Amino acid sequence: MSAKDRKPSPTASTSSRAGFLSNLPAAARWPLLVGGSALALVVSGLLGGLALLAIALAVAYPNLPEISSLTDYRPKLPLRVFSADEVLIGEYGEERRLFAPIGQIPKVMREAVLSIEDARFYQHGGVDYIGIVRAGLANVGESRSQGASTITMQVARNFYLPTEKTFIRKVYEILLALKIESQLSKDQILEVYMNQIYLGQRAYGFAAASEIYFGKPLKDVTAAEAAMLAGLPKAPSAYNPVANPTRARQRQQYIIERMYENGYLTEEQAEAAKAEQLKYRRDISVPLHAEYVAETARQLIFSQYGESAYTRGLNVYTSVRAVEQEAAYRALRRGITDYERRQVYRGPEGYVDLPADPKALDARVAEALDEHPDNDEIKAAVVLEASSKQVVAVLQSGDTLTITGEGLRPATSGLSPKAGPKVQIRRGAVIRVIRGAKDVWSITQVPEVEGAFVSIDSRTGAIRTMVGGFDHAKSKFNHVTQAWRQPGSSFKPFIYSASLEKGFTPATVINDAPLFFDAAATGSQPWEPKNYDGTFDGPMSMRRALAKSKNMVSIRILEAIGTDYAQNWITRFGFDADKHQPYLPMALGTGSVTPLQMAAGYAVFANGGYRVNPVLVTRVTDNRGRILAQTEPAPLDESARVIDGRNAFVMSSLLQEVTRSGTAARAQATLKRTDVYGKTGTTNDSQDAWFAGYTPNLVAVVWIGYDQPRKLGDRETGGGLSLPVWIDYMSVALKGVKVTELTPPEGLLNVGGEWYYEEYGPGNGVSSLGLDTPAAPAPTEEERKSILDLFKN
Repeated sequence: MSAKDRKPSPTASTSSRAGFLSNLPAAARWPLLVGGSALALVVSGLLGGLALLAIALAVAYPNLPEISSLTDYRPKLPLRVFSADEVLIGEYGEERRLFAPIGQIPKVMREAVLSIEDARFYQHGGVDYIGIVRAGLANVGESRSQGASTITMQVARNFYLPTEKTFIRKVYEILLALKIESQLSKDQILEVYMNQIYLGQRAYGFAAASEIYFGKPLKDVTAAEAAMLAGLPKAPSAYNPVANPTRARQRQQYIIERMYENGYLTEEQAEAAKAEQLKYRRDISVPLHAEYVAETARQLIFSQYGESAYTRGLNVYTSVRAVEQEAAYRALRRGITDYERRQVYRGPEGYVDLPADPKALDARVAEALDEHPDNDEIKAAVVLEASSKQVVAVLQSGDTLTITGEGLRPATSGLSPKAGPKVQIRRGAVIRVIRGAKDVWSITQVPEVEGAFVSIDSRTGAIRTMVGGFDHAKSKFNHVTQAWRQPGSSFKPFIYSASLEKGFTPATVINDAPLFFDAAATGSQPWEPKNYDGTFDGPMSMRRALAKSKNMVSIRILEAIGTDYAQNWITRFGFDADKHQPYLPMALGTGSVTPLQMAAGYAVFANGGYRVNPVLVTRVTDNRGRILAQTEPAPLDESARVIDGRNAFVMSSLLQEVTRSGTAARAQATLKRTDVYGKTGTTNDSQDAWFAGYTPNLVAVVWIGYDQPRKLGDRETGGGLSLPVWIDYMSVALKGVKVTELTPPEGLLNVGGEWYYEEYGPGNGVSSLGLDTPAAPAPTEEERKSILDLFKN
């Protein structure tokens, strides 16, 4: 094995191995040095070598290191993160390793290794003396010694000795091998070897190599696959079946022949193995798109275990569900790419000079696209021909595609003869394309806008999905947990919830009429708020006002109940008081929240009034499956209650109206079910678009916006941008789930189809608000100018 293929042992560094030899007593080194000279000078060095070996045994053996790292073998195992249904979603650590006890290593794999590495492993005592003599005779007159290493000697070398080939090292291999054989059984030694050996692709051990090269567990390998893996220890880079298929196959064929000669395979089995066409896993990346989940779990585990988290083989199980996670990922990306189609084309990502010679074209395209990797379904392509009617381009795969008609519309400005040099699509331009329905390709671009999606179980707080951004490779910033944004109108339900405790009811009539406030009321600047559509509809019920997301009504409610009271009330849902200043603009969601906070807040409505803490990691085990930590969901008892069950029920009734006839009416219409509740949210100047919604057991929140806040567009809203993403996800998450209507708790009245607290029934609660308020004085010109600057920060 070459030095570049043999990786440092995870239990002993190369320098420490060399130090072990140099630090031995002179009495222990002397016979080895003399023996090396004798063997180089005397052709019949066999007897002298054996005599010197006997001296070495007597003098050096007592000075050998302890082999506790073998008797208590703890391989460097990576941190692995799994979904709730045990799909691997992340792996962290320098070495990819799956520990497999000897009893779980299939017989055919052991036989393949023994056939090529040490056929007499179970017969000798750690040293194959015939092989030693043969190697010694072959090395007379040579400056480098040859092999003859048994598996036990290889274990000794990998753990304790330097990699250079010298006679001294070979003798110490023998001595250590004898010591190892005296303290470990044959199966223990083979187990260490087959889990420790480096096999390329950062894979240590045959269990990891099987998954990395073939994408299958070790127990399922065929004789042909086992032989291919068994050929890797000699030189992983040279015999890598993906990088060097010809050389690897030659070695595999030789190993199959050795297995036949050793009686492990019949002639028929050997011929079948030689003829088998192997299928390799060329893409060794994690297939499930849960990068933000895995990274969040990694951070949590690292905070507890430190650097050892990456070497001790911890298995971390999360609460996310694989099918739902993929649905959330796809839904968010689809929503963002749909938005991107409506944006101005920014131009190609670059340009490359293409050769006229068709034979050189493919190589030049491949070279150019190496610098522009595909972004999942958004592919990079090099343009060969371009006109206003069609574009011909080549993908990294070498496939040529032709784009016409509607597929050109997103890049119309780039195909115009008047397009600037940095925007024009011409031969050699590197563009982005995406395949739509019926395999029709369109020109697109990698989005600049970002997004977040999170869903949690409203009863336990278990996070079922988390997508922290459009592309983890582009930005590691997790918008679910780290992005503090204005929630806009999606925050109104928490103000409405507070008002129910002050005597307001869904039937309370509130005036949707113009308002004006001076700086003292806003805590900032004079303010003349508007509704999104710029119109005022006059008196309406509180139910209708929330469904239509009327800003004037929300402001009047907050003014009536008091900003300090509302600020304190929202903390029950997990929001930070200091991020929601007690001024009237709070009614329109001008504070700061994270998407995860919003999900936890809406969960209080969904579960009947209880506060649940979001949970991601459910259990941690060691490499043998022993549980090290486990999270049990807290019971929904009175100690967790933060609002009255009546409040939660009435709010759900109001939010059900939003999804039935209000700004989110598309939800019930598309999903064809009534048990969905939620609220859209669009902030000032359309900088943030939200939808927060739930069913009785599942809450999901969507946010879309730019990292550096800027306007999404005059017509972009939470209902148009974020709601479709939520619906896409829910169509998967609710598949097969029965419609469940909420049960009203005690203490409520239903009069004329409307819900009231018993103590605030018709005639007892707040019946109306703002109906007799005189019209607000018109603001001065100076005040109007200051209003335009309101909340731009």
